[in-house]
Amino acid sequence: MAEQLSTSKCDSPLLQAFVDNRSILVKIAARITGCRSRAEDVVQDAFFRLSAAPQITSSFKAQLSYLFQIVRNLAIDHYRKQAMELKYSGSEEEGLNVVIHGASPEATHINFATLEHIADALSELPQRTRYAFEMYRLHGVPQKDIAKELGVSPTLVNFMIRDALVHCRKVSLARGEVA
Repeated sequence: MAEQLSTSKCDSPLLQAFVDNRSILVKIAARITGCRSRAEDVVQDAFFRLSAAPQITSSFKAQLSYLFQIVRNLAIDHYRKQAMELKYSGSEEEGLNVVIHGASPEATHINFATLEHIADALSELPQRTRYAFEMYRLHGVPQKDIAKELGVSPTLVNFMIRDALVHCRKVSLARGEVA
């Protein structure tokens, strides 16, 4: 079965050879990938690579050899990638049976309530202590940078963070939560 893709001539002799031999290239890729659909993807990738490649001024036989080698290499890469994905992925049924701990509505409510209590506990602290705690624990700012910004020693910042943490634990324990 002859496959007519384009009646117009391409700019490059290499691209013209590609268009003229597309069905053979797909067959080569299909032998490696095991699927005609994937082979079509490989050949399309090869075309895009060739269209961006510099012009090759060699014999027609050398150009065909170059085309076949590009398609072969891309098909092997595609096959390896597919094998790797199959190795590390499971079936859809396996995914449906995965248990996500803490994903119940009750757990979500408890976690949200705990965060609200901690936010309330933080609002009871002096502003400078709360700022130091939030910058260090939530934003990951180093204590020495917080100390420079507040105009205090890094040791004092360390104590402010510790005091805020102790206060949050006391509030959580008073409300019956585990901190």
